[in-house]
Amino acid sequence: MPPLTRQILRQEVVDSLRLAGPVVVAQLGQISMGFVDTVMVGRLGTEALAAVALGNTIFFFLYIVCIGVMAAVGPMVAQAFGAEDHEPIERTVRQGLWLGVVISVPAFLLIWNFGPLLRLAGQDPATVALAQAYLRAIVWGFLPGVWFMALRGFVEALSRPWPATVITLVGLVLNIGANYVLMFGRLGFPALGVVGTGWASTLVFWFLFLALATLVATSAPFTAYGIFRRLRKPDGPYFRELFRIGWPIGVSYGVESGLFTMTALLMGWLGTTALAAHQVALQCAAITFMVPLGIGIATSVRVGQAAGRGDVAGVRRAGYVGIALALLFMTGTATVFWTLPEPIVGIYLDLNDPGRAEAVRLAVKLLGVAAVFQVFDGVQVAAAGALRGLKDTRIPMLLAFFSYWILGLSAGYMLAFEAEQGAVGLWWGLVLGLASAAVLLTLRFYRHTRARLVLPSAVP
Repeated sequence: MPPLTRQILRQEVVDSLRLAGPVVVAQLGQISMGFVDTVMVGRLGTEALAAVALGNTIFFFLYIVCIGVMAAVGPMVAQAFGAEDHEPIERTVRQGLWLGVVISVPAFLLIWNFGPLLRLAGQDPATVALAQAYLRAIVWGFLPGVWFMALRGFVEALSRPWPATVITLVGLVLNIGANYVLMFGRLGFPALGVVGTGWASTLVFWFLFLALATLVATSAPFTAYGIFRRLRKPDGPYFRELFRIGWPIGVSYGVESGLFTMTALLMGWLGTTALAAHQVALQCAAITFMVPLGIGIATSVRVGQAAGRGDVAGVRRAGYVGIALALLFMTGTATVFWTLPEPIVGIYLDLNDPGRAEAVRLAVKLLGVAAVFQVFDGVQVAAAGALRGLKDTRIPMLLAFFSYWILGLSAGYMLAFEAEQGAVGLWWGLVLGLASAAVLLTLRFYRHTRARLVLPSAVP
């Protein structure tokens, strides 16, 4: 490789890491809230942990779909920023906030009334009752959570990720305190148990949005865009463009999350122990996933900015560097999961408690499978981010559906119930789905940038 090429590549790695670093920290801060909830609820017993696992599965499935739609804000802003065109940036973010309202209303109604559907799905009635109470507390934080992600996409696309990161870390501390007070009844509050952690999450979602909105409205360089000055002005073209780009992302997020949602529901058929072990292993995998997810978000921004400049070589370079960084990190975490499963499970469950011995044993097995899909999960999310930077969302959506539902879910069901592999079989289905997505999305980026690259404008 010529010295100049090596220097350019090295600079891309540095720039990508500089942007990805705070984004990764923000992602880890957000997922750590779920980690804190799981650890603290685990002290209430297996039944409470199973209820939160079920409730979280429903809430965050719909939340992930909606923030997937809002993810269109990032590439639209990034391309306009790369092209040094300010007007599309402010118009995009304003319509993103309105789009958040439109998509949150049906999600709210569905979450509020999800209890009967869980009972029809064959879940334990006592677990469903606890999960429904939890959902009716956390649902009040849904809209501000979606709004926060729209504003976060804006600031990160300007290569200014630190404000959202710092606010997220403060929110994590607030979550710990609110859980302690509301779950266990401190400072004069009643002990609300599982419901308390739902209200604590709602409080944190509102804090995240209001803090970032205040910063955007009052601090440079964000004030130059006047996001809130003409918020009520209708802007049909940008609203439609956001939805056109965003709905396939939301569906893709939903398809991937739906694989895990259906896996959790099928785990419920296998019993409370399987569901609790699944929640522990999934929480571990979700924490490590935040790093490649943050890299994928940064990759989307880097690719989008290069596309806005019309820099085809920069697009390729940003995409492949992002994929390589994600692959490298997840190879390391896979090694940790494979070699140290017991100490990791011990963070969530008491290894010396005879009443939880079966859940511990199963969670250790599931972590071994999670070690395998770590690598595939990192590659697919980085490749998907690179494609989003090009506003390429519809074909990746179809590839995700094929990978996760046609291959992954079908294989998991067959292995679990027909081959009688139980919970472990369901997780091998996850491996197959993620492996397929990793290969297909990477090939899509390769072919898209090699043969028929289109650098679309930020305006519909």
